[in-house]
Amino acid sequence: MSKQLGFLHNSEKCVGCRGCEMACKNEYQIDAAPQWRKVFQLHEEDYPLPTRMFFSMACNHCAHPECLRVCPVEAYTKREDGIVVHDPNRCIGCRLCTMACPYDRPQFNPAKKKVEKCNLCYQRIDKGEKPACVAGCITGALELVEINSSLDQEIGVLKTLPGLPSPNITTPSIRFIGPKQGKQIRRG
Repeated sequence: MSKQLGFLHNSEKCVGCRGCEMACKNEYQIDAAPQWRKVFQLHEEDYPLPTRMFFSMACNHCAHPECLRVCPVEAYTKREDGIVVHDPNRCIGCRLCTMACPYDRPQFNPAKKKVEKCNLCYQRIDKGEKPACVAGCITGALELVEINSSLDQEIGVLKTLPGLPSPNITTPSIRFIGPKQGKQIRRG
């Protein structure tokens, strides 16, 4: 594989507006039940002085995807750019991939009786465009990046955040700029 595309999420810039979630929904007109991208609030026990801190997660297009490994009908493939693509025509809805993914990102659609997930908007990328979620992020907190050792060595770039599964399981293609641990004023 020549490169590994993935996401860089900057929790310092994310305001939790869910614009990335809505951009994904609008691009694919997916049903209400599965959420390919979801914004989570960081928990207070993970950060001693939290403000309103969020992170956005979709399929991590892992270097070693468990979804691809366990799928009995080979509904998953990995492109040369590292994007993990799910073929709904091959999917039988067994949900093995949903159980295997440590990030809970493949989502079962009860209306279609099949699994769905983010495909990193590979059709848009192939045309030279940004993924819908990245284009829809009004603060610039979400970026499409090439995951490599120089990115991993940048100051402030983390391979995981507290509360997430170990990156050693699947080697996810997401990196984080964590929130600052600054002073917080509580109003009661």
